[in-house]
Amino acid sequence: MIYPEIAALSKEDLNLLLNEYRNNNHINAQNSEKYGVKRGLRNSDGTGVLAGLTNICDVVGYERKDDQIIPIDGKLIYRGIDMEELVKEAMINDRFMFEEVVWLLLFGKRASNEHLKKFKAMLEEHRELPNGFAETMIMNAPSPNIMNKMARSVLAMYSYDEKADDTSLENVMKQSINLIAQLPTMMIYAYQSYRHTYLHQSLYFHYPKHGLSTAEHILDIYRPDQKFTHEEAKLLDLCMMVHADHGGGNNSTFADRVLSSTGTDTYSAISAAIGSLKGPKHGGANLKVMEQLDDILKHVDDVHDDEKVKDFLRKIMNKEAGDKSGLIYGIGHAVYTKSDPRAQVIKKYSKDLAYEKGLDREYEMLCQVEKLAPEIFAENNSSGKNVCANVDLFSGLVYRILGIDEELYTPIFAISRVAGWCAHRMEEIEFSRRIIRPAYRYIEGDE
Repeated sequence: MIYPEIAALSKEDLNLLLNEYRNNNHINAQNSEKYGVKRGLRNSDGTGVLAGLTNICDVVGYERKDDQIIPIDGKLIYRGIDMEELVKEAMINDRFMFEEVVWLLLFGKRASNEHLKKFKAMLEEHRELPNGFAETMIMNAPSPNIMNKMARSVLAMYSYDEKADDTSLENVMKQSINLIAQLPTMMIYAYQSYRHTYLHQSLYFHYPKHGLSTAEHILDIYRPDQKFTHEEAKLLDLCMMVHADHGGGNNSTFADRVLSSTGTDTYSAISAAIGSLKGPKHGGANLKVMEQLDDILKHVDDVHDDEKVKDFLRKIMNKEAGDKSGLIYGIGHAVYTKSDPRAQVIKKYSKDLAYEKGLDREYEMLCQVEKLAPEIFAENNSSGKNVCANVDLFSGLVYRILGIDEELYTPIFAISRVAGWCAHRMEEIEFSRRIIRPAYRYIEGDE
């Protein structure tokens, strides 16, 4: 089934409209400094403008000394606990811990064994979608983009909730648990509908099973034969742990908080966050990394030849190779300067499976990009700003290791981050209680 396109303007009409717009609209970005505008809500040194307070998550990427930014190893702090410590605990005890991270983000402290057992049972019980939802809301209106379908599915849940507009903590908590549990199922069903409609492949809708972690649940309903190894599920669980939150200032979480500040419903706020994460400048970057990786491997025959790798990275930065954007995807971050702890965790724990799956060349090239790209950046950087690998450099490889289709790279980011979005929504509603409303300067006729 291929759906008809929306009514299209003729080329002549469209050119008329485009010319009219371009002839009458212009803003000189250089005037931002003149009027004290902080473009992208960034200070002149690249740090974010403070817009609120949070107890949920801290992103540490530098220190300040005498008004100078000093690069340091990055840290991601969940409710006062270093994310890397949680990862170590998961690996040492061979335990799925994404659900524990969700509890920590939502409630502010580690769960007791009794609470954790009950919480896991709650999530298991709510993974199945409402009766008829898959057929009516997903299969009958598939989308070529899974993020788009997930956003629409979240909005559709409004119609299944008798108290959809109730913003009391009690009701938002209930809605949050439902969305955290159901979004992975929505994601896989949306993907299956996409494959069936647009790729003409077989359709598999597996019902959720009891006794599985979120990571196991995803692999179980994703794979036609429902088979996966413990090591594969553990790697996915780890990837979801490090993606669960990243403070209130990232674009999707801020979008969630902006909408939440208006008093709108949970489904509208979370759908907006998904729409934000869809963008290639935000969550969509891991797919761009893998496209870039394949291109590098096609043109550089020796992974271990530093000079050949650097030469190709220079071509990418000079817009002579890759997608001609001049960007080395997976390198650079708004906060982290010396290292992104999420990237380091994924790099460390994905190596064995990468080699086992025959993806050692891909893994080694990403390590080369991590090592050499900052050198290439420094050659053309007069500001002296430090750059490092970010989480997107290695996360796409994890999904390839697990045999997960590229269409699901960003959606998996979303089902991990929904825990943080829900935590920030509750915090915004309970403690901020003021609509977020920045200002724009009117500059008609200003050159």
